[in-house]
Amino acid sequence: MHETQRGDALDVRIVGLTKIFGAVRANSGINLHLKPGTIHGLVGENGAGKSTTMKMLYGLYAPDAGEIVVNGTARTFKSPTDAIGAGIGMVHQHFMLAEPYSVLDNIILGAEPVQKFPKVFPRNFPRIFPRALCPINRRQAAERITKVTAQYGLDVPLDARVASLPVGIQQRIEIIKLLYRHARLLILDEPTAVLTPLETRELFANLRRLRAEGHSVVIITHKLEEVMAITDEVSVMRAGKMVGKVETNATSVEELAALMVGREVNLRIPVKPAAPRNDSVFEARNYTLRRAKAGSDERSVVLDDLNLRVRAGEVVGVAGVEGNGQREFFEAMVGTLSAGAGGKKGYRIAGHINVLSTPITHASSSEVRSLEIGIIPYDRHREGLLLTHDSRENCMLGYQRRPEASRRGFLRMRALAATSASIFETFDVRPRDTMLEAKAFSGGNQQKIIVGRELSRNPRFVVAANPIRGVDVGAIEFIHTQLIAARDRGAGVLLFSSDLDEIMTLSDRIVVMYEGRIVGEFSRGACTIEQLGMLMGGGGGDKRHG
Repeated sequence: MHETQRGDALDVRIVGLTKIFGAVRANSGINLHLKPGTIHGLVGENGAGKSTTMKMLYGLYAPDAGEIVVNGTARTFKSPTDAIGAGIGMVHQHFMLAEPYSVLDNIILGAEPVQKFPKVFPRNFPRIFPRALCPINRRQAAERITKVTAQYGLDVPLDARVASLPVGIQQRIEIIKLLYRHARLLILDEPTAVLTPLETRELFANLRRLRAEGHSVVIITHKLEEVMAITDEVSVMRAGKMVGKVETNATSVEELAALMVGREVNLRIPVKPAAPRNDSVFEARNYTLRRAKAGSDERSVVLDDLNLRVRAGEVVGVAGVEGNGQREFFEAMVGTLSAGAGGKKGYRIAGHINVLSTPITHASSSEVRSLEIGIIPYDRHREGLLLTHDSRENCMLGYQRRPEASRRGFLRMRALAATSASIFETFDVRPRDTMLEAKAFSGGNQQKIIVGRELSRNPRFVVAANPIRGVDVGAIEFIHTQLIAARDRGAGVLLFSSDLDEIMTLSDRIVVMYEGRIVGEFSRGACTIEQLGMLMGGGGGDKRHG
């Protein structure tokens, strides 16, 4: 097998690629030219076939027709190992890291340099001794990684445990893994979905440096403003076909959105001022959360004396860099954070949380679910869906014990079929097949299933975490419209989001969290993204306006 060496430029052409899954034609005759030393954007609606195309290029899927040509030679990739050997690597939207292990261990996993055997061993000993049992040459690995990180300006702490690092650094580790293996074409699937604005700027600086070194980069994304900021060329897919390719400096966000969806799209939905009522749907009073045992890289105080109220008929947005207590706050209010001293998650709790006038400080998730609450979780795969179950069951997940869903411990399949069909139609989930397993849908359509499940029951309180993460512009418009419609029906909405544009668009009030505290509060229109960013980074002191 040909191994691409450092310094080789890759000219990659995809010619007539087609992929069919059962009755679904995911890709049809895709043609794409990826030039060396360029950053290429690949955009389209959820389910348009973007990820499928790149997974064929990376060897995860075998094409049913067409070919991949690398530097003039047709190549067949039977696995990602073959693609990496040809200089092509991919960073997936959901990182493939072993979180309990060190950064160094994650980078070299599967490509570990081993110790040489002393001369006293027979010459053929390394061949008869299993490589898996050979000691790893960690010093050699560290030296090689250090050279890579120094060359591309990608600093990472090699001895740190991955689980203790922010997502921006974790993504950097994924990129280093590919460079360590001499990848010259890097495919990044939704690379900024979990990044803060600062981390996004750092990523883009690194990508520009890679481009200057002769690497090619493909970015699969829904964030069209970022496409305009970082790419040289953009290809647009719709319904499994390539519908356009343009030079970035010759197009606009509006043109790309129209090509993606096939119609004009409202990139920022009009939101009328809220008319909140005085009754509270959510209230946290002096809520404090401490770790019973904090590691050396952890703060003992996770949430520090939080006081927050959400009224019926308003959207309250929570802005903050990931890792400043937002996720624990979310878990506390949906019942997945074990309560009490020495609980199974090891937290000590003080203060109170009420939802719809019901104390839930020490409630379980099932007790919270019994209230009129809609929950859109942070991680749709781990917390929102059963990926190997069909969509009918996923459309009732969390509500399966209610009378309309089950009887005497058995699911009412007719009711599930009717409910799921209604959700699929109302929330435009594609394809409309409710018998498909959840894992068969694109990320955006998986998100629509969750949003439809939680909002179709007209909850009085909605807590939503990154509701548009990884969804296309058409779905963003739709999901935002549904959240505002819930607000206008009288629901209170608490929105956690790492997307500041989303926070600014939807929120009637914005609070900023930093190191477990609320450090700022603004009414709609009373702050700028720059002000929010400063507070998110710990600057600017305590700010309350409006």
